[in-house]
Amino acid sequence: MAKRLQVILQDPEYREIQRVARSRRMSIAEWVRQALALARRREPLGDIEKKLEAIRTAARHEFPAGDIDSMLAEIERGYSSGPQP
Repeated sequence: MAKRLQVILQDPEYREIQRVARSRRMSIAEWVRQALALARRREPLGDIEKKLEAIRTAARHEFPAGDIDSMLAEIERGYSSGPQP
């Protein structure tokens, strides 16, 4: 279900948004929807401290890893061999 959002702006702010929307050949509403979508994408999801703790925990471990050139060569061989049945 769609919801209506009302935002009160001062005239100069409104005119600036109107100018930018017009320059992009879109309605003010569409410009605002895109701006809000961009702002949502930039917001971190979840608890940042929890994520950092997971990274710190993982960094304390040593996992075996091959030489990067060898690993890339194996990946490329896998791509060129085609799908496996």
